[in-house]
Amino acid sequence: MPLWMSILPPLVAILMALLLKEVISSLFFGILTGTFIMSLYGGCGPLEALGSGLLRTVDTYMVGSLYDSDHVKIIIFTLLIGGMVKVITVNGGMRGIVNRLSRRARGPRSGQLMTFVMDLCVFFDDYSNTLVVGNTMRPLADKLKISREKLAYIVDSTSAPVVAVAFITTWIGAELSYIQDGINHLGLEMSSYSVFFQSLAYSFYPFLTLAFVLMLILSGRDFGPMLKAERKARSQGVVQEGENTETQEQGHAIDALIPLVVLIVGTVAGLFATGYDASVWSDASHGFFSRLSATIGQADSYTALLWSSLCSLLTAIIITLLRRKVKFAKVMEASVEGFKSMFNAVVILTMAWSIALVTKDMHTAEFVSQLLVQWSLSPALVPVITFVLAALIGFSTGTSWGTMAILYPLILPASWLLCQDQGFSVEQTLPIFYNVVASVLAGAVMGDHCSPISDTTIMSSLSSQCDHLSHVGTQMPYALTVGGVALLVGVLPTALGLPSWVAFLIAFAILGVIVRFAGKKV
Repeated sequence: MPLWMSILPPLVAILMALLLKEVISSLFFGILTGTFIMSLYGGCGPLEALGSGLLRTVDTYMVGSLYDSDHVKIIIFTLLIGGMVKVITVNGGMRGIVNRLSRRARGPRSGQLMTFVMDLCVFFDDYSNTLVVGNTMRPLADKLKISREKLAYIVDSTSAPVVAVAFITTWIGAELSYIQDGINHLGLEMSSYSVFFQSLAYSFYPFLTLAFVLMLILSGRDFGPMLKAERKARSQGVVQEGENTETQEQGHAIDALIPLVVLIVGTVAGLFATGYDASVWSDASHGFFSRLSATIGQADSYTALLWSSLCSLLTAIIITLLRRKVKFAKVMEASVEGFKSMFNAVVILTMAWSIALVTKDMHTAEFVSQLLVQWSLSPALVPVITFVLAALIGFSTGTSWGTMAILYPLILPASWLLCQDQGFSVEQTLPIFYNVVASVLAGAVMGDHCSPISDTTIMSSLSSQCDHLSHVGTQMPYALTVGGVALLVGVLPTALGLPSWVAFLIAFAILGVIVRFAGKKV
């Protein structure tokens, strides 16, 4: 099979999504494209390959995506979150939160700012961030006539960027392990943690994205499709056709806050329990935060999320029953209704994981990666190419983690050796090396933000109850704007020697100018 064909499944899925305005069938066609090509080059005739591909779509890839225990844990976690949200809606706790927040959030600007702050507070995991904040803030956003598209954008664009650069997150273990493998391959006397810390000075996209979201909120301006969505929400309201608008109990905010706190605290406790290593904590050479980061980095984040969501749902049920306002049968019915409300999320996630398996079997990431290896590059261009390549792979595969897993082992040794081959000293090589480390992660997050097959983008849409393609269509211009500034003002100039703090100041100023002159008051 010609390796260039490996790009066709995600490309077909994306093009079909743009054409059909529907994500499930688009993902299905993408998967079918991959299975058809593999069957065709496996020796089948065209008609036989089509039939075989159709069957493999279900029995190999959809089923295969559910053989992954982590995927099953995410599905159960998602269902339990849906059940918990429905229970605290029925018992009136959600309305109580909205009423409390409404006293401080008196308009769309303060409502969006509150959503942004809540996103920063749930910094340790992107899945928890999107589901908790999206579901919690949606009723308030509706009341304040904030569009679902804007809510989904704030949730999505504040979750992964925060998790990507924070020191204590569910991502840090994977990041450090990939970096350490690259260091070991080169035989360098460096710690992965110190490399990660140094690379933050070049993590332009995550930090600029957070700044851009805040600028949009504080200025009250938007542009492109988001401006149209926001103006429509202000003039016509937000409740979408077919949405459940049943009357809720008038309850207490504490009835919803306690389950949410159990979810957050339980996740942190679960991360600590599954990642605890006595030898790490007995090592006096490491500080507290270094030990804590190592613990969470080694943790089983999916198990921690599973435990915390179960405890959160049980807590919500118990609190509701103790209030004696809602009968037991209705509470259980609400839980099941919550599970049902997440069914669409489960289907889309399963399809997204399936197409990711197809791209893995067809070596899509390797094809894109080889484009870099075949070019003769100046070392200063390596971070730029890395950022673009990571964005393309993240966009094509819909996964930041997969992008990191592919690129870090390839790019880190290649960038160091390229610099050394061209006579760079260690002092000259290190800034480029740190820039490359940051560019893999930053580019992966950007590609993930633009991709309609990204799991976190899908979960942001579903937790905010926003049409998925509307979310992708309104978020992409913002992600591309920030990505362009990050690349041209941050990654490239710093690779040529500009101090990163100067690049950040210039980039912040440019984004401010874009918001001021391209954006219009909603």
